[in-house]
Amino acid sequence: MKIYFARHGESLANTLNIISNRDLPHGLTENGHYQARRLADTLAKYPITHLFSSPLPRAMETGQIIGGRLGLAVTASAALKEYDCGVCEGRSDEAAWQGWQSLFNDWYEFQRYDVKIDGGESFHDIRRRFTSFIDDLMELYSDTQAEIVCISHGGIYCMMLPLVVNNIGRSLISRYGFQPATFLVTEWQNCGLVCINWDGHPIAPETLDSP
Repeated sequence: MKIYFARHGESLANTLNIISNRDLPHGLTENGHYQARRLADTLAKYPITHLFSSPLPRAMETGQIIGGRLGLAVTASAALKEYDCGVCEGRSDEAAWQGWQSLFNDWYEFQRYDVKIDGGESFHDIRRRFTSFIDDLMELYSDTQAEIVCISHGGIYCMMLPLVVNNIGRSLISRYGFQPATFLVTEWQNCGLVCINWDGHPIAPETLDSP
């Protein structure tokens, strides 16, 4: 089994600098559509068997472009949504982004996993939904030749992939990041999921990245 973790293409929320992690109408930009088509062309080189997406518009539009190219239906999963920022959702003001950055730092730098923005999600909330989804995929497909694409978001990938992929940590995330419409390839091995390629950069499966 392989799981391809891809980020959506550039969205209106990106260009308007709006926090948009609920069902707000911020789909792909023209450039985002182009990026999604290029990603679809790249993924068409692989024997993809399943396609899942966050239900947020920017991710679903990316997934639909990929699905159209690959001849696969897109299955929406709330487990892949970007983390909810509560009262900061739908805003672009400096105070909202300061709240977003503070939350990111609390989780990523200081492991304060109970912290959340009023009305939003904590790290533990995200972990429950995301890791359960990946556990279900591994239970269903780990002993098969399934090749699964997941379309999701940069923030949740930063927080969650180190929990489910054995050799991903801060150094790889800092080196390669999650730019729009990029993807990494993970493979099920005896020890669990390992990253073998990050957007065209081969990753040694035995690499033990820093947490």
